[in-house]
Amino acid sequence: MCEFVSWVELDNKIHFLTAKQIFGTLRGKELQRFCGNSDDYTGHGAIRHYYKIAQHSGINGECTDFSKPDNFPAEIVRAIKDGKFRGLAIPEELLTQQARAEYEKVRQPARAEYKKVGQQAWAEYEKVEQQAWAEYEKVKQQARAEYEKVRQQARAEYKKVGQQARAEYEKVEQQAWAEYKKVGQQARAEYEKVEQQAWAEYEKVKQQARAEYEKVRQQAWAEYKKVGQPAFWDLFAIPENRNPRWR
Repeated sequence: MCEFVSWVELDNKIHFLTAKQIFGTLRGKELQRFCGNSDDYTGHGAIRHYYKIAQHSGINGECTDFSKPDNFPAEIVRAIKDGKFRGLAIPEELLTQQARAEYEKVRQPARAEYKKVGQQAWAEYEKVEQQAWAEYEKVKQQARAEYEKVRQQARAEYKKVGQQARAEYEKVEQQAWAEYKKVGQQARAEYEKVEQQAWAEYEKVKQQARAEYEKVRQQAWAEYKKVGQPAFWDLFAIPENRNPRWR
C-alpha cells in the first residue's frame, strides 16, 4: 500500500496525481489497469508510470503528517485546498475537531457495514480454505498409506527371498535388495506425484477463495468510500471546518 501523499521531484518540478488525472483521463484509466489495486493509484510507481519518469530519475517524496501545510510542497498544498484529492484519501487532520465529529456521524455506520461485509467474506474464505486443506490432507494420507503398503510388501518380499536363499545369499540378497529399492523408489515417486497434485489443487482452491474474498472486500471498501469520501471533502470545502493552519 502506498502512502498518501506521495510525489516525485524532478527538474525542480513536483509530480503527483490528482483524482481528475486518475479517474478522468484516458491516461488515468490505463494507469488503473497498470496498478491493479486502488491503494497504489497515488504511489511513486503510479506517478512514475503516469509521467513516464524512469526509476533512477528524480527524488521520491511522501508525507502522512497533515498537521501543517509546511510538511508538503506548495503545489500539493494548493491541490489539497482545492479539493483535488477528493476520492483518494481522507486525511482527518485537515478538519477541526467539531468537523471531525460531524464526519464521524456519517462515517461510522458506513464503516460498520464495511467491517460486517468484510468479516462475512473472510469467514467464507476460511471455510473454503479449511475444506481444501482437509481434502489435501486426506489425499496425502491416502497416498502415504499406499506408499507404505507397497514399501512394506516389497520389504517383506526382500526378507523372504533373502531368508530362503541363504545358500546363494550374496547373489540373491543383492538382487532382492535392488528390487526392493526399485519398488520403494517407484512407490515414493508415485506418492510424491499424488501429494504434489493434491497440494496444487489446494493452492488453486485457496487462491480462488482468497480472490473472491478480496473482490467482496474491495467492493465493500468502495461502497464505504462512496459514503465517507464525499462527506469528508464536503466538510473540508467549507473553510470554517478546516484546521486553522489549512484555511
